[in-house]
Amino acid sequence: MRRCSKSIKIALDDAPAMTYNYPDMLYVVATPIGNLEDICLRAIRTLKEASLIAAEDTRKTRILLNKYDIKTRLTSYYEHNKQIKIAPLLDRLLNGEDIALVSEAGMPGISDPGYELINAAIEKGVEVIPIPGPSAVATALVVSGLPVSDFTYIGFLPRKKVERKKLLESIAYESRTIVAFEAPHRIQSSLADIKEILGDRRIAVCRELTKMHEEVFRGNTNQAIAHFDNPRGEFTLVIEGKTEEEQTIDESSIKEELKQLKKRGIKAKEATIRISKEHGLPRKQAYDIWLSL
Repeated sequence: MRRCSKSIKIALDDAPAMTYNYPDMLYVVATPIGNLEDICLRAIRTLKEASLIAAEDTRKTRILLNKYDIKTRLTSYYEHNKQIKIAPLLDRLLNGEDIALVSEAGMPGISDPGYELINAAIEKGVEVIPIPGPSAVATALVVSGLPVSDFTYIGFLPRKKVERKKLLESIAYESRTIVAFEAPHRIQSSLADIKEILGDRRIAVCRELTKMHEEVFRGNTNQAIAHFDNPRGEFTLVIEGKTEEEQTIDESSIKEELKQLKKRGIKAKEATIRISKEHGLPRKQAYDIWLSL
């Protein structure tokens, strides 16, 4: 791996030396999501040989660098300074320096500001090299016990309840397994919204993956709400997609029940909540049937 050289001369037999120009390199390096031993040998070498490491969290990255005696200089690159850091980082790349991009944990570019730098580098003709490794998404999926052949990742659930419900409603009919991230102080509220909108589905709630207090809870949404009464740590949710059983409900009978509720003057919100609870139906599905009356 080169540091700052823009070209290299190679002589073959008695022929004159030929110069080959190499593009600048942005290395997208996966780092451990918890256990520091999960880093790969190639990632360690890349971090050692790069000219600069652009880190989402320099404090956490410094812990990793110290463990593996990596002396490469660090610079911060995170959500709140990305707009002012992209240009100088691109200048370094275009002037012959290799940069290693690392996120707080896992693969850069997934639910972090790495995407913007990667995209800017591509637009400038900089070669982007992935150094694969740990990912909370893949780790949670394989231990969830839910189907993993086809899944959809929706990132961090929105902080605001209205926006979170809107997102959940948009995936209410999704048949693929769903993966999302959530913070401990919102996990109870988010699980309640999942129960209300998607129904009491099977779910795996993965907490502190690969860390000392790692926990994988498998059950339904209602059980998860009861289990995590004092949540701590970082959470990855793996939610069952819409099942065939949900898709083959007796819509005509539910429609008739909603008609009766409507005749009695029951408003849409109360009626759909009641029907979704009685039939274990996602609230959005009940509401869609209400709209069809």
